[in-house]
Amino acid sequence: MYLPSMSATPESHAALPAPDADALAHSERLRTALQAHIHGAGGAIPFSRFMELSLYAPGLGYYSAGATKFGASGDFVTAPELGPLFAACAADSFAPVLQQLGPQADIVELGGGSGAFAEVALKKLLAADALPARYAILEPSADLRQRQQERLRERLNPLLYDLVEWLDAPPQDAWSGVLFANEVIDALPTPRFTLRDGEVFEEHVALDGEGRFIRTDRPADALLAAAVRHVERQRDEPFPDGYRSELLPQLPYWIQAVIGGLRSGAMLFIDYGYPRREFYSAQRTNGTLRAFRRHRMVEDVYALPGLQDITASVDFTALAEAGTGAGFDLAGYCTQGSFLIGNRLEHNLAAAEARAHDEAQRYRLRQEAKHLTLPGEMGERFQAMGFQRDVEFGAAFLVGDLSWRL
Repeated sequence: MYLPSMSATPESHAALPAPDADALAHSERLRTALQAHIHGAGGAIPFSRFMELSLYAPGLGYYSAGATKFGASGDFVTAPELGPLFAACAADSFAPVLQQLGPQADIVELGGGSGAFAEVALKKLLAADALPARYAILEPSADLRQRQQERLRERLNPLLYDLVEWLDAPPQDAWSGVLFANEVIDALPTPRFTLRDGEVFEEHVALDGEGRFIRTDRPADALLAAAVRHVERQRDEPFPDGYRSELLPQLPYWIQAVIGGLRSGAMLFIDYGYPRREFYSAQRTNGTLRAFRRHRMVEDVYALPGLQDITASVDFTALAEAGTGAGFDLAGYCTQGSFLIGNRLEHNLAAAEARAHDEAQRYRLRQEAKHLTLPGEMGERFQAMGFQRDVEFGAAFLVGDLSWRL
């Protein structure tokens, strides 16, 4: 779901610290469950199903179990975990939308992480006189939900905490407000495709004679095949035989599902990825799929199920198609660095420095700003895309708009 810290390097599984006995036993239980699913499906399951179970199987999947995910002691660092600047700038982009919609507007955050984003955003919106009527977090992980509740209960005043609620499903009743997702789409279980004699095949996971996970390909269904042909038309040439990558034909349906009853408002997605022509470039012949553990890239996505994140980059052209297909206007598309600069990063950094207790804390804030915005760090690898309906984002995407690249 999340990119690791910028010090992450590709490493073999053997180079990583060995998991302890409890972690290995946990991984073995998930491995056994995956093997049973494969046997029950006639000997192979789509890779997307393998990824879904590896990440979200109740009580066993990477995001469903209780191991630490965030920060130096976990497997990755997300922008909200670095400090207050990311969430403060995002809240500044929300504020005009919430003010246009009035006091009944809500915020729905998909996947609340540690709760760090909600904590800063609510405080910032209070200061901007743009509080939502409700701050809802749609969090599928019971473990993360508990951690979010504990953090926000400790760090928010009771009036702000009372605005927060946790959802088991997207809000189906009519609502207006802002939908926000940071590093969520990269963790959607993704089909993988390849070409053989010009025909589209879908990557599956099977078992070898010793029960180890192996890759096998089967003819793609009509939905995936049609989606691949749609991408080919935009590439102006067919994919060559052997080309392998990821594609989310279900993305338009996912967008429709997560917005629920959203009638008026905005959506903001921040993630790592590329516009379509870069995503499916001729040089990227094996897609963007990778796994991460302890801030290191792991080449073997089958290794230690339940103990490592599995993720793929986002096709932002596909996201633009899905958002506009849901009846929203594209508000803008830019790098994360441009988005933060355009949403008062300089002001928010100065305000945070003024509140800092010492020079060491001010130094950390300046380093945070660099980490979020520099091209070699998170500034360009992460990108922001906004959608709006019956509202205006305002200045949120005025700096460095890249919509022409879609």
